[in-house]
Amino acid sequence: MAANNRRMSGKKGAQVGSGGQRRRGLEGKGPTPPAEMRKGHKKNRVANSKAKQAVRRPVARGRGGKGTSEMVVGRNPVVEALREGVPAVTLYVQQFIDNDERVREALQLVADRGGVHLMEAPRPELDRMTNGLNHQGVVLQVPPYEYAHPEDLAGAAYDEGQDPLIVALDGVTDPRNLGAAVRSVSAFGGHGVLVPERRAAGMTAGAWKSSAGTAARTPVARCTNLTRALEAYKKQGIAVVGLAADGEHEVGELAALGGPVVIVVGSEGKGLSRLVGETCDYRVRIPMPGGAESLNAGVAAGIVLYEAARRRA
Repeated sequence: MAANNRRMSGKKGAQVGSGGQRRRGLEGKGPTPPAEMRKGHKKNRVANSKAKQAVRRPVARGRGGKGTSEMVVGRNPVVEALREGVPAVTLYVQQFIDNDERVREALQLVADRGGVHLMEAPRPELDRMTNGLNHQGVVLQVPPYEYAHPEDLAGAAYDEGQDPLIVALDGVTDPRNLGAAVRSVSAFGGHGVLVPERRAAGMTAGAWKSSAGTAARTPVARCTNLTRALEAYKKQGIAVVGLAADGEHEVGELAALGGPVVIVVGSEGKGLSRLVGETCDYRVRIPMPGGAESLNAGVAAGIVLYEAARRRA
């Protein structure tokens, strides 16, 4: 045996070896993975099934959808929009334009803000983009607004350890009233505004301007059906309070405003729609000794929000 070993040791040339396979085979493979990660295990199959269901049914938060892109046209409207901080993607300026004070201010505002593209375009192209409106050689493109989901508004309140304070608008079609409601919600510590998709104002440049910049920090949610959205809030224990000229309660007497609440404001002319009015837990009225028949949505929302904030203080 020893002779055989000597013959092998004297052999020249490459030796056949394991290539390190034996050594690697002796190395450990680390800790045993949990059952959920072991292929073929029952818990792994259950985990995979849950993951597939989650893909099919994504969570609702953050899925309020987007609005449509908007064009602000004319020198004064463009300058006002830029002054008020309305979001913008691109400022289009006509080639060979008469460079007056308003044009210079628009260019300066865009330069100071940053992040807004500046494009020069011939007049026929601006005519086409604006469908022939009197753009005066200046057009501002506003990006689509990203709406929150109704559940986001209540969720944000609960995340902060607070009772939800939300304003819902029923049939309000003037963007300025929407912007005013957003401003009031921000002023009194509310958590957002809810609007329906159809027959209602959306977050346009006009709404942004009326919000005086508060739309940047106060979310607006959109729902396909306002009645169903209010019913969902009620199931979470949130009181739904509707404003009505013939309401059973005066705004200063309703204790429910001190807790989780959605304040529903109707249009100035028609008030609350029938189904929305029937969904409300309470209907409140605002005393008006001066004899005015109604208030616009933004003012009415501000009065009730003040009372809610006073009770929470």
